[in-house]
Amino acid sequence: MKAFLLTLAALVLLSQVTSGSAEKCWNLRGSCREKCIKNEKLYIFCTSGKLCCLKPKFQPTYSLWPD
Repeated sequence: MKAFLLTLAALVLLSQVTSGSAEKCWNLRGSCREKCIKNEKLYIFCTSGKLCCLKPKFQPTYSLWPD
């Protein structure tokens, strides 16, 4: 019984640990943050109201004239 309770406690603690921002955006290529880090740019807003921060290589490019 002690082993079961110890395992249950460990699983509860591990489920609370998150690495940075768990919320993703823009086809899982961006991260929802309060403030974008140095090499990221704001593209859209997340559903939570935070900024969707993308690295420049993942930002879509639009041209006015189709090829």
